[in-house]
Amino acid sequence: MKQKTYVTVLKVLAAGVLLFIALFPIYWLVAMAIRPTSEMTGHISVIPATLTIGHFKELFIEKGFATALVNSLQTTLISLVFSMVFGLCTAYVIARKRFRFRIKRPLSYWVLLVRVLPPVAFTIPLYTMFSRLGILNTKIPATLACVLINVPFIIWFMISFFQDLPEEVEESAKVDGATELQLFVKIVLPLVAPGIAALAMLSFMYAWNEYTYSVIFVQSPNNYTVPLTLAVLNTEDNLTNFGLVAAGGVISVIPITLFVIFAQNYLISGLSSGAVKE
Repeated sequence: MKQKTYVTVLKVLAAGVLLFIALFPIYWLVAMAIRPTSEMTGHISVIPATLTIGHFKELFIEKGFATALVNSLQTTLISLVFSMVFGLCTAYVIARKRFRFRIKRPLSYWVLLVRVLPPVAFTIPLYTMFSRLGILNTKIPATLACVLINVPFIIWFMISFFQDLPEEVEESAKVDGATELQLFVKIVLPLVAPGIAALAMLSFMYAWNEYTYSVIFVQSPNNYTVPLTLAVLNTEDNLTNFGLVAAGGVISVIPITLFVIFAQNYLISGLSSGAVKE
């Protein structure tokens, strides 16, 4: 009994240490956001001596952070919708259709290659293409860049989800008179809802935090996203205002947290209701 008690205590202590390591950066971000700038010089205490919301006020009133939030939401949500539509449809076709030539496996690896290559590898051709189209001063390049990265990611993972589905379910739906669109939307997609929810969360987080393409393609300050706005929050002395950056970080985490909570509900419901009824 004593040995089991010691093991339990060690497990609790290890879990507490890991939880502290995971949550302390979040606490420090919030503490930096609500402490005055005067407390950020010299020795910085773990617990703020005084609290302030001045950084948040300055962020929205003087720095126009609300515009950056709207730009990020537009870019992220539009790219997420296009990525999910194209990715799910393409993955289903690759997983279910039989090609005349044996190109399914090479096609899958080609999709994976596009995803694993570093984003910088696509910057020159994309910049040339967007420049000739005359859309560098808009939000379109950043949105298309997020679609370029997320679509191969969705295709690669959803192929396995579709392949694991029993084909008997689809065949019985066809016998009952379901069209291809009804079969895909009403039968197949609900059965892979957990995979869709997980990929939607990951795609949303990538698009929301995307910086590489945005810093290259977005040229107008009016189109800056949240990562770009946080990167240029400098003082007149070219020193980063850590209070403003921390406040922006706290606000930027909120949409991701809300989206993850919302998608988790669908993830849980998909796991519980995705069983095949005999």
